[in-house]
Amino acid sequence: MNFSYYVPTKIFFGENSLDKLRKVELPAGKALIVTGGTSTTKLGYVSKVQQLLSKAGHESIVYDKIQPNPTIESVREAAAIGKSNECTFVVGLGGGSSLDAAKAIAIMCTNEGDFWDYVGGGTGKGNPIKVKPLPMVAITTTAGTGTEADPWMVITNGVEKIGYGDFEHTFPVISIVDPNLMLTIPADLTAYQGFDALFHSVEGYVAKIANPMSDMFALESIRLIGKYLGVAVKEPDNKEARGYVALANTYAGFVESLSSCTSEHSIEHALSGYHPELPHGAGLIMLSLAYFKFFDKVCPERTSEIAKALGNKDGNIVEALTALQKECNVYDMKMSDYGIKEELFPEYAKHAFSDMGGLFEIDRQRLTTEDVISIIKDSYK
Repeated sequence: MNFSYYVPTKIFFGENSLDKLRKVELPAGKALIVTGGTSTTKLGYVSKVQQLLSKAGHESIVYDKIQPNPTIESVREAAAIGKSNECTFVVGLGGGSSLDAAKAIAIMCTNEGDFWDYVGGGTGKGNPIKVKPLPMVAITTTAGTGTEADPWMVITNGVEKIGYGDFEHTFPVISIVDPNLMLTIPADLTAYQGFDALFHSVEGYVAKIANPMSDMFALESIRLIGKYLGVAVKEPDNKEARGYVALANTYAGFVESLSSCTSEHSIEHALSGYHPELPHGAGLIMLSLAYFKFFDKVCPERTSEIAKALGNKDGNIVEALTALQKECNVYDMKMSDYGIKEELFPEYAKHAFSDMGGLFEIDRQRLTTEDVISIIKDSYK
């Protein structure tokens, strides 16, 4: 067996760890704070981060226009602001969208051209990064993407929603995971984000490049989500549950750094690329039963271990996922409610392969276009 283990990020985890921001050694100079703005501003997180940076001797400016599915337009705009203000590091504050955007902005603050020049899928040019990006500090206020512990980012350009990352350049230098910042997340978003973290670990476990190190983090992440996500959904101020879901999410980030997502993410990105109002986690939830029913036939020993980690003694992954969806009140969602149309199934499948085709190579069995259409069809309500 062969694998490499490289997660260079300094991670500060736990209650009140945000206060570490004024004590840790930060990059020199001025910070560009990247956020979605609405909740992080209303809850006072933006002003607190600015105050902590100021106490540590750093000026900062704020870009607060990041969308739930961050777009290339916001990356361009924020990078221009960062350059004109001579910012020397980027702070991503918020959910995975803000942190992903911050990584992309850090690249474009130092490199020429357009971000899509570096993206490898879809219409991207796949050019290598020539100049080291600005250092990026991640402060996550949600538990879903694991992006505080991996080099990946997802940016949307038109209908293309594509993941990108560079192991040498795009890990955060510092990440702060403070569950206290997650106590106000609504129940539905808690569920969507928690399932996103779950599928990062589940997919990383069934990926053909899984290894003993990724398996260790994946199974523990899955176990924690199975035990605590339902509690966090029903009891949003339960600090223990929030903390363990946050830990599971960070573990899922390790899994993404050691293994990989699989084609479930390619398919979902095609759906939410066309329909940006579709929350990523919700799309994964709706695809998951049909998707893992398919792969239960391909790698039953792996799917059985996942089901058992979720608490299903019989090792039935479809039953395990169904039970967790019902516990988190997300079982009855309908794709049609998000504008997804049956006549576009072939187009979604086409984009799944063209935009993030590399993940299909990670599957233990290569899906065909007909397989993808069938999975979407079986998921459709």
